[in-house]
Amino acid sequence: MEILDLIKSTILPIIDVILVAIMLYYAYKLVRGTAAIIVFRGFVIIYIIWWITDLLNMNILSSILGGFIGVGVFAVIIVFQQEIRKFLLLLGSSRITNNKSLWKRFNLFFKISKEQTKLNIEDFIVACDKLRKDKTGAIFVFERNNNLDFVKEDGDTINAELSLPIIESIFYKNSPLHDGAVIVVGNIIVASRVTLPVSKNRKINKSLGLRHKAGIGITEESDAISIVISEETGKLSYIKNGKIVDYKNDEELKDLISNDLLD
Repeated sequence: MEILDLIKSTILPIIDVILVAIMLYYAYKLVRGTAAIIVFRGFVIIYIIWWITDLLNMNILSSILGGFIGVGVFAVIIVFQQEIRKFLLLLGSSRITNNKSLWKRFNLFFKISKEQTKLNIEDFIVACDKLRKDKTGAIFVFERNNNLDFVKEDGDTINAELSLPIIESIFYKNSPLHDGAVIVVGNIIVASRVTLPVSKNRKINKSLGLRHKAGIGITEESDAISIVISEETGKLSYIKNGKIVDYKNDEELKDLISNDLLD
């Protein structure tokens, strides 16, 4: 009994504080760089003030703030719609349930589909170089652990192996499929002409167009990787976690792709 009492009185409160700190940290990461971060800080400040007033028995102020916090759940749902949606997507598409490398270990019992094959980086880089030279605008989204069905269903089903001819036919300027993004799973283009969520981050460089904002937006709402080729400059942008990742040459680009998609 003494051990149980010790755990309840000492260890559990410490664990409670640690878990709350972790939760606040990840909540901060979700809203960092967005306009919602200001509101998030406001909620945290109000909660801290309420907690202090409650400790000091300042009943009137504590009651007012307590009432605000009591209905604050609804305010949080309204203000943080996008962030809550992203959190639920990440939770529902956990690494355990959607980790393709885990399923590959059971290939003695299950037939591995084409969608689970590894991306052919060399062929993809060749295709990107061709698009860059021709200044053909394009956007590729690579599914990782988070399922992208919520955007796939908006596009046209392709299910074709990734190759230069297929990519050229999709992003040919007069092609009906070129307007939008393609979703790539493994080495398979599963959908084209997909509409992506556009980022609302006000810190994004204003010189970036809608294609880049869409590439950033999908990586904010999932763990996907997006690669955007500018129609104006032919520059290729590698986007991860809502940010454009710098690289010096094709070799570094290959390393980025290999580390994020093949490991």
